[in-house]
Amino acid sequence: SMGLGGGTDEMSEDSANRALQRRHRTLALSCATLVVAMVGAAYASVPLYRLFCQVTGFDGTPRIASGPSTTVLDKTVTIRFDGNVTPGLPWHFEPVQNTMEVKIGENNLAFFRATNTSDQPVRGTAIYNVFPEIAAVYFNKLQCFCFTEQLLQPGESMEFPVSFFVDPQIVNDRDARGVTHITLSYTFNPMPAPKPDVAEKRNNTTG
Repeated sequence: SMGLGGGTDEMSEDSANRALQRRHRTLALSCATLVVAMVGAAYASVPLYRLFCQVTGFDGTPRIASGPSTTVLDKTVTIRFDGNVTPGLPWHFEPVQNTMEVKIGENNLAFFRATNTSDQPVRGTAIYNVFPEIAAVYFNKLQCFCFTEQLLQPGESMEFPVSFFVDPQIVNDRDARGVTHITLSYTFNPMPAPKPDVAEKRNNTTG
């Protein structure tokens, strides 16, 4: 009878081990599925995150205004302009004006200038930020060259306009109303050259 009891115990232990292994495999599969879902959600959320930042001014991103300002206050703020390029983009990029003293609520126009210093056509696209971040929600852009592909031929220079105003509501914000200087910073990034289409490939082959 002792032998039978020992066999029963061993069978019970084996069954428990198999059940535990099944639970571990199920847990591992669930974790893997969750990781894949999170990565997919992260990629899908990039455009939504950009839109959220533009609407709310979150993360130093200026808001996109639906129309020009209609109220101008007798209070000024200094706007500083900053231009940068990332490594790998053979452009010289800078603001045409370094600073502007503007009235709060006044519609303004500033310019940036880019020059292709290489001997090849080069494409780039710009991103932007506003500092300090507490002022970003009140920095409204009406027209901008950001997130739009720009093409410069060898040696070509081009000026890009930025239309903006500082929302008068900034004076009602306890944290932001003391801001006296706001910096608008643009950074141009290189874009890969477009791939030739099928017709161009065919012409190159037959020619």
